[in-house]
Amino acid sequence: MSLLPTRRLALVAALLAVAMLAFPLTGAADDLPIGWAVVAVTAVLVAIGLLDGLLGTNPRQLVLERRHPPVIEVGREGTITWVIRSDARRRLRVRVADELAPSLHAAARRFDLVVPGGDSVRTSTRLRPSRRGRFELDVLTVRIEGRLGLGARQRSVPMPTVLRVHPAFPSREEAEIRIRRARILEVGLRSARGLGSGTEFEQLREYGPDDEFRRIDWTATARAGKPIVRTYRAERNQSVIVMLDNGRIMAGKVDGVPRIEHGMDAAMMLTAVATRLGDRCGLVAFDRRVRAVVPPARHHDQVGRVSEALYRLEPELAESDYTGAFAEVVARYRRRAMLVVLTDLNEQAVADSVLPALPLVTRTHLVVVAAVQDPQVLEWASDRPSSPEDAYRQVAAVQALADRRRTTARLRAMGATVVDAAPGRLGVDVTDAYLVAKSTGRL
Repeated sequence: MSLLPTRRLALVAALLAVAMLAFPLTGAADDLPIGWAVVAVTAVLVAIGLLDGLLGTNPRQLVLERRHPPVIEVGREGTITWVIRSDARRRLRVRVADELAPSLHAAARRFDLVVPGGDSVRTSTRLRPSRRGRFELDVLTVRIEGRLGLGARQRSVPMPTVLRVHPAFPSREEAEIRIRRARILEVGLRSARGLGSGTEFEQLREYGPDDEFRRIDWTATARAGKPIVRTYRAERNQSVIVMLDNGRIMAGKVDGVPRIEHGMDAAMMLTAVATRLGDRCGLVAFDRRVRAVVPPARHHDQVGRVSEALYRLEPELAESDYTGAFAEVVARYRRRAMLVVLTDLNEQAVADSVLPALPLVTRTHLVVVAAVQDPQVLEWASDRPSSPEDAYRQVAAVQALADRRRTTARLRAMGATVVDAAPGRLGVDVTDAYLVAKSTGRL
């Protein structure tokens, strides 16, 4: 606990100094230089201020509380609230300050409050985090002014709480659209029918004008004496494993956001859609070793589990071990599953790491390799150069795109489906690839 002067004390001291300079003292004090007189008066005033603070209310008579949600998503708003209860008899002028990380973007971190005697007040502010991670909020500092407002007593109160900031999920609305569309297909509306019609037998019913002739069940037709058709639906209880590369190539930024963030959005969208459509979805995040595993499940909060596993991941600045990660998946999940590998289509990285390890999983599982395109490279490749520097940059961009197309062809030749999506479309395109595979029975 410490004693501190207040702004009111500084203001009074400044006004007295100005007054003494403007209207110098006369008489016995003529021999005292004006500067020393100002210093003496200021010293007396500071002593009065410190005494005011010392005789003021002890901050220990305040009961403090900090409230906030345990989890906030990047880019979304949350509220943090402070409750201050006073056991003192008199009204208190209180200043409260909290240690909040700059990336939480709090609207305010310090508050001036008046707390009635024996009562409590609360104040709050809005948070809009720009970075995911675990934020440990610790010390709350409170300052109480004395009766004259010239001095204050200050105390730092340990109040440890944890705020978890989960990755952004910008594709949430697109996920809901895909879920509704897939459910429309399940009930057989012609206007929304997509590729395939499902492979899992559901029921027998009477033939209708919109039914396909090939769906007629002739045995049931003969028994019922009228046309009967078989209806099918997309298979359920299939397994989808999202494999998120957390290595060096995912640290690079695309459209102002690290590749890993695009991958996290895609992982959450695919998890939301797959689990809502009756399949089991899980996660394996890896770099030089496996960093996080969420077992496949249809739990109603599976997206939350995936988000919880992702929020503290930071790309490891080293090459990822695909052989080890694929071996881990094969050992854990022997039943056929859809593996969605979220990485980058960098030719050297794919040739050195992904292609040698791919045969471990393509024999048993349906493999999708997905990456996000860099629109800046596309722009450089299509621009008309106006200087030698622009020409060299265009050549490099064209070569990079050619390498990317060659990498895509090599992956497809080894049996993988490749998704190369624009920023903001990775989750949508990956989910569409899953829905096509599901409707055509490839799972």
